[in-house]
Amino acid sequence: MAALFLKRLTLQTVKSENSCVRCFGKHIVQKTAPAQSSPIASALRLSFLIHAEAFSTTEDTQNEGKKKKKSQTAFSNVGRKISQRIIHLFDEKGNDMGNMHRADVIRLMDERELRLVQRNASTEPAEYQLMTGLQILQERQRLREMKKASPKTGPTLTKELTFSSNIGQHDLDTKTKQIQQWIKKERQVRITIKKGKNVDVSENKVEEIFHQILQTMPGIATFLSRPQAVQGGKALMCVLRPLSKNEEKARGETQKTQKRDTLNQDHGNDKESNVLHQ
Repeated sequence: MAALFLKRLTLQTVKSENSCVRCFGKHIVQKTAPAQSSPIASALRLSFLIHAEAFSTTEDTQNEGKKKKKSQTAFSNVGRKISQRIIHLFDEKGNDMGNMHRADVIRLMDERELRLVQRNASTEPAEYQLMTGLQILQERQRLREMKKASPKTGPTLTKELTFSSNIGQHDLDTKTKQIQQWIKKERQVRITIKKGKNVDVSENKVEEIFHQILQTMPGIATFLSRPQAVQGGKALMCVLRPLSKNEEKARGETQKTQKRDTLNQDHGNDKESNVLHQ
């Protein structure tokens, strides 16, 4: 009897211990589960924030680029969107009207049916001018023409041409036309003339060919480097370049002066002739 009671007490004790272990384990799992999931949640939140920040930065950069591009666009009517409270105003004839409040400027625009154009944003206050639609159009055309006329910066391209000193006149004319086209396109031209085989040609004779080519382009080309011997004296080489704008202008003025002097000289000779006849 006592043995049976002891056996039951032992079994009940084992069951109680197992139950306590399960409860304790469940409690531990419940406590530790949030701690284990927190790094994952944090990583997801961080990834989302990084993505959102990157998207925001890209969008801001694009917006800044658009604003900058818009601010750099050519001459245009500002309208009533005057950001400054006080501006320095010029009228449609270019007369200085001094500093004015933007409300007064808008009133003038309405009264005279004029547009408002920003002239200089770097001054304090910024400079604006009242203009007609036709004046704005003409100014845009002038700016476009100035942009086209401005010299294009960049590396100068060099074309090369090589031929023999015993070239025929027809072939020389063809090559000369090709050189002229390159010069007109603002290219430099390196010309190499080889002395013909079995032909005794002096350097002076070859130099004459260079000068003959240059004489076909008066006022548009000159020597960048004069003819010089290359390839151990077997050839001569020179480089032609187009004249600069200043050189073209100076040449034109020189020709006008020479023509005027010639006319004055002829006129003086006529007077002397008339005096002698009298």
